[in-house]
Amino acid sequence: MKAGDLLIVGREASVQFIRPIRFRVIRVLDWITYDEWIWLDGYQLDDRGDAVARRSIFVMKAGLRIQRRTAPAGVQPRRSSSRMRA
Repeated sequence: MKAGDLLIVGREASVQFIRPIRFRVIRVLDWITYDEWIWLDGYQLDDRGDAVARRSIFVMKAGLRIQRRTAPAGVQPRRSSSRMRA
């Protein structure tokens, strides 16, 4: 887990998430927890991917589903071009 990762957080991660939420990680907090549990700081996202709430959540790592990881620093995503090159 790292900053920028997009997660699906559901009941497998914690019983508090009856309905899964999309969550963009800001950071993994270094607070003391039980084994295999972590605190995450980030934003809950709506269906369009817009942030609707900033939250700190306490979840089991094994229950998190990663929807998308961020590219390593300095790596830019490829852009498609509608123009043909000569």
